[in-house]
Formats: sequence, structure tokens, C-alpha cells
Amino acid sequence: MSGFVSRHVVRDVGLPEYREKIMALIEKDLLNDDNVLAFFYGGSIANETMDQFSDIDLRVVVRSEKIEEYIANKNNRPSEWGNVLYIEDVNPYSIYTVIHYDSFIKVDTFYYKLEDIQPSVWLKNIKIRKDNKERLAEILNKSMELSYEPSFDEFELWRSKFFAHLHEAYRRAMREEYYYAINCIDKLRLSIAGAWYMDAGHQPNALGDWAKYEGGRSELDSWQQSLLASWECGRSSVEIINVMKSIVHEFRNVHSSLCERLEVDEKPEWVYKIVNMVL
Repeated sequence: MSGFVSRHVVRDVGLPEYREKIMALIEKDLLNDDNVLAFFYGGSIANETMDQFSDIDLRVVVRSEKIEEYIANKNNRPSEWGNVLYIEDVNPYSIYTVIHYDSFIKVDTFYYKLEDIQPSVWLKNIKIRKDNKERLAEILNKSMELSYEPSFDEFELWRSKFFAHLHEAYRRAMREEYYYAINCIDKLRLSIAGAWYMDAGHQPNALGDWAKYEGGRSELDSWQQSLLASWECGRSSVEIINVMKSIVHEFRNVHSSLCERLEVDEKPEWVYKIVNMVL
């Protein structure tokens, strides 16, 4: 952030060291637990693209008969890995939890049964730390053979959501509900970033997830990142509509490319009719 100097610079420089300390405690704990059949890291740790702000993405494989016990204890066990500041958890029955430590390190933990882990493009790069039954190594090898291809259903969901956010942005701007309108603009930007990923053969993020679309870890070309950055707007109907027009221009390009890739009828007149209702 140009021109901004954080008052937390000294702490932030030390974050990688704090992260290593927490990881060491995690591994000491889980390696000595016979009910933990395997565990591995995902995300930037697995990809070796960590920076000082990287989280710990932890995946734990537990004996089937113990899974409910471990999920019930998911918010207590992390206190053995460091000083917990707060817990970001909306559902005590879900398989995951997010723990925030007083060192400013965050740990995202998922608990699985062994049969839940199947080869996937999401598992192409994982860092295995324990694998008692040697299943993870086998799954990793099979995952490495997989490649991502967008499906027709995924494409249909993508463009229908794009149209919905486009129409809603207009409605909210006309009502002068500007924060709502800007939220729709953000979803349109995210939609295009996901489409670029699909078109390039990269697995896009889940809806609502901006992770790694921007910055040095992005798979986007420099012109795509520049275009994303240009789609800024404030609390002004004129700005909002102008950004919508620019986003739609790129939508037409990537939509056409995806239709060709998936052998789908582009239906330009139908697309024009939908867009023309608001622009």
C-alpha cells in the first residue's frame, strides 16, 4: 500500500517465525496421536509460496469412529498450539474451524475421515506430514494426474450469477443504495476473475473468495490484473454504470471464449437482451 506505514511493522516481520513455532507444536501434537491417521498442509505452505501473512491450512485425517469426538473438540485442541485470541466458528458441528492466535497467525483446520479424501485438483499440491496408511501419497500421485476443465453446469451457474449481479447493481444504484450496488460490482469483478481462471484451465476459487487473484501469487496475466484494478468506483451512479459497462465488455470476450471451449451456443442476441435491460 503506497504511502501507508503500518505501526505493526516489527510484529509483521516476525510472523514467519511465529508461524513456524505454531506448526512445530501442531506437528508434535498430531504426530503423537494414534487416532490421527494422517495430516497435511494445503495452500501456500504446500505450494511453497508463503509470505509473512500466510495462514496455516491444516487438514487432519482421523479414525472414522473418532471423527465426532475430534469435531466436538476442534475449538479446544488449538490452545495446545499457542495462545488463542479468538475463534471464528459459526457451526459447532461443521468439520472445520478457524483459530486466530495472539501472534496474528491464523490456522484453518479441517477434520476428515480417510474415506472422505479422494483424488482432486485441489489436492495436487499438498505437504504431507503424517501418512500412517500411505493413502495420502497414493491420493497425491493420482491428483497430480488430474487437470481442471470447466463443466457446462459450472459455466451456466457462472453466467447466470453474472447477469443477476449486473441487474441488481443497476437496481441498487437507481435506489441510491450505493454500498449494496458496490457490493454487486465487487461480485461482477470476482466473476470475471473466476472466468479468466476457467478459460485458462485453472480451478477458480469458490464464490466470494478473492484469495490469490491479485498480487504476486495470482495466475492472472498482468493485463488482467490491471483491468481488475481499473474497475474502481465510488458512491456515484455514474461511476457504477461506467464500471458496469467496462466489465460487460470483458464479459463478452471471456463468455465467447468459454462458449467455444465448451461448445456451447453463444446466443449473442440473448446476451444483448439481458445486458440491454440495464445498460
